[in-house]
Amino acid sequence: MASFLELLRGNRNYRYTWIGQVVSEIGDHFNNIAVFSLALANTRSGLVVSGVMLSRAIPAVLAGPIAGVLLDRLNRKHVMIASDVIRAVLALGFILTIHRHDTWLLYFLSALLMFASPFFTSGRSAILPSIATKDELHTANSLTQTTGWMTLTIGTFLGGASVASFGYQWAFVGNALSFVVSAICISRLFLAGDGFRPKRESLTESDVVRPWHEYTEGLRYMRAHPLIFGIALIGVGWATGGGAAQILFSIFGEIVFNRGPAGIGIVWGCAGIGLMIGGLVGHRLGERLSFDGYKRAVVVCYAIHGGAYVLFSQMRNFHAALVFIALSRAAVAVSSVLNYSQLLRHVANEFRGRVFATMESMVWSTMMVSMMLAGIASQYYDPRAIGAIAGVLSSTTAIFWGWANWRGRLPEPACEGVDPEGVEVHGEPTI
Repeated sequence: MASFLELLRGNRNYRYTWIGQVVSEIGDHFNNIAVFSLALANTRSGLVVSGVMLSRAIPAVLAGPIAGVLLDRLNRKHVMIASDVIRAVLALGFILTIHRHDTWLLYFLSALLMFASPFFTSGRSAILPSIATKDELHTANSLTQTTGWMTLTIGTFLGGASVASFGYQWAFVGNALSFVVSAICISRLFLAGDGFRPKRESLTESDVVRPWHEYTEGLRYMRAHPLIFGIALIGVGWATGGGAAQILFSIFGEIVFNRGPAGIGIVWGCAGIGLMIGGLVGHRLGERLSFDGYKRAVVVCYAIHGGAYVLFSQMRNFHAALVFIALSRAAVAVSSVLNYSQLLRHVANEFRGRVFATMESMVWSTMMVSMMLAGIASQYYDPRAIGAIAGVLSSTTAIFWGWANWRGRLPEPACEGVDPEGVEVHGEPTI
């Protein structure tokens, strides 16, 4: 914790990024709980929740290539601000869905909101090595991820309680205001010169009209670096069961345990507590583990994650189920912190936008299939059986990663993420 506080006190750019993250992500979870609860309250159908999730996943997949190319072409700070402003307007639009019994507007607004998101989320990952020094990078990554899980915990607990007490409208208004605060915070970031625009050769006319060529160049870069490609596949492996989990959390909270919107919030909130604990553990481990130790830790994490999720799905006691979902998510968090620290060290600046956006698209693509299958299966099968299958699928990540490591296919690449002398992180703000 001391290193987190030292980073926030000493690095002005990161401090503003962190404040914007806290506010906007809490607002996101208000929106999530409100939308899922509204869909279930109107239809009592897990298939509708699956439809909402798919309406978010498909645009995120489609936006990934576009976001990646633009973030590696343009000023990343400006792209992030534009994403926040657009999302603020869209978040207000959800108010129109409250008194409607059809669901098409929920789908439509969810799609637009998620299409705009990768321009911000991938941008934030891409600028992290630019606003943190080499020595701060692991701490900055750990705090960024742990904060995301902290806001999941706070946002879902408060979101569930808020919707139950005050209705859906305030959740949607709060979400819109959170994006405004985030845009203001990002506007205060400053790097000397054109620090938020990646250095690259001037765009030719052919490059401008053929962005797909730049995107495939990013794919080739990932494929040429086995560690980066392997970490991307970890996300895919998790998403085979993780997509189903997005549906099952709402079904378990609202229907299986019959606890309404507050139940959804409690399940998500306990998952967030596990993620926070795992993030802190991952931070400590990342400072101590060798590269070989890191690769072994990933295997252990995904074996624990899958097993704990299976146990969560079978628990008859609500509180016992919450313990196992927290343990499952703690294991995922440890792996995530370790993996992203490796990416931030090893991905070259000119490829960061495309790498992080591509990874996001890969995960959402897999989640999309997983969510669709889980939503359909929920109409015919016990959610507990679906949960057990989801846990087993996610745990297979441990097998494939362990095999690749045993076969020597995950060598450590050169550090390209941060210049050896570090970066300048102080100065006066500019828009």
